Amino acid sequence: MAWISFFVVIGKLMGAAKEMMVAYRYGVGAEVDAYLFVLNFISWPVGVWFSALTVVLVPLAAKIRQEASDELQRFRAELFSVAILLGLVLATLAFLGLPMVLRSQWAGLPLATAAIAVHATPVLILLLPLGIIISLFSAWMLAAGQHANTLLEGVPAFVIGIVVLVSAGSGIQSLVWATVAGFTAHLISLAIALAYRREIELPRFILRSSQWPLFWRGFGIMLAGQALMSLVAIVDQFFAVHVGTGAIATLSYANRILGLLLTLGGTVVSRATLPIFSAAYRQGGKQVHGIAVLWANLMFLVGVIAFAVSWWLAPHAVKFIFERGAFTAKDSAAVSEVLRYALVQLPFYFSGLILVSGLVSRGMHKLVALSAIVNLIIKICGNYFLVPIMGIKGIALATALMYVSSFFTLYKLTNFVESRKGIT
Repeated sequence: MAWISFFVVIGKLMGAAKEMMVAYRYGVGAEVDAYLFVLNFISWPVGVWFSALTVVLVPLAAKIRQEASDELQRFRAELFSVAILLGLVLATLAFLGLPMVLRSQWAGLPLATAAIAVHATPVLILLLPLGIIISLFSAWMLAAGQHANTLLEGVPAFVIGIVVLVSAGSGIQSLVWATVAGFTAHLISLAIALAYRREIELPRFILRSSQWPLFWRGFGIMLAGQALMSLVAIVDQFFAVHVGTGAIATLSYANRILGLLLTLGGTVVSRATLPIFSAAYRQGGKQVHGIAVLWANLMFLVGVIAFAVSWWLAPHAVKFIFERGAFTAKDSAAVSEVLRYALVQLPFYFSGLILVSGLVSRGMHKLVALSAIVNLIIKICGNYFLVPIMGIKGIALATALMYVSSFFTLYKLTNFVESRKGIT
């Protein structure tokens, strides 16, 4: 946890610097709306792949290392080939279909914003194969108990911030190409780190490893669950685009600050506990349930404190980070309001991640997927009822309500699994 916390702070400082540069150059106008709309679409399959891969691969890697260590290199090489093919297929589909989606009435984009988005799409599509392979390399590092990938996640933000800073007057294309350059640098840095530890192999395009049945058994379930859960970002931007120009950007800026808090609190503990829980269960650990519940309770308390402090600091933080150049005081006030409503989720998000780690490490993928379905339903209903009344603030509050429901669902499932050991 200490190392991950340190790496997260460094990475998030890079991310904050990048957001300052983007806000300075572009504010909350149509260009940022278009860029984020396309980026969120492209990030969705990558995020689903990474989330499902992490929660399945980390416990599976612990099993392989313990029971069939000679299989690990073959399985790694074959999974690398699957990632390459998946990235190419997704890029092809996006190239053929995404421009039509952006121009359609279904997307709801103003004509000027849609034109900018379509123009940026061919370049941003390159993020699909890059992101798929980056996710695989990051998951392998986590499975090996190495957390440098958390530090390296700041590489794209560092590159984007530098390029945007020095490329005044070049429009949205500098931001688009900077994003691709940042992902490329991230991929190279991960490959070097894995090669140094001899944790990377050349891809093998014939799947012969005996571990594939176990992988697909958990991966298919988690893929469905994560696909539904990660639809939240897509759902949000479709609701936000109907609020008006700048709504997507406003929501995104608030989420950037919120993401810093979520990562510092939740992701740190989640990434630290999942490999440990997985290894402990493989060795017959009987105390893991109690430890998971204890940490969930502790993280809830940490979340309450973080909520209180962050609510007070929110306007000052937004003003300090973003208010310069094209980002005005009026924009700061709007982002601060949205951020304050979003902060309600902190205690429930922190605790929920610990409970997810505990369930996943025991192979309870179906239960985690079930909670994701419930989350998506609550989120859509929350947006439907709250956005007409509260605007963008309703989107933030609906997300908070979703995590409240998720926490109580996961808590009940965790206790149920412990009382009925052996149920899958």
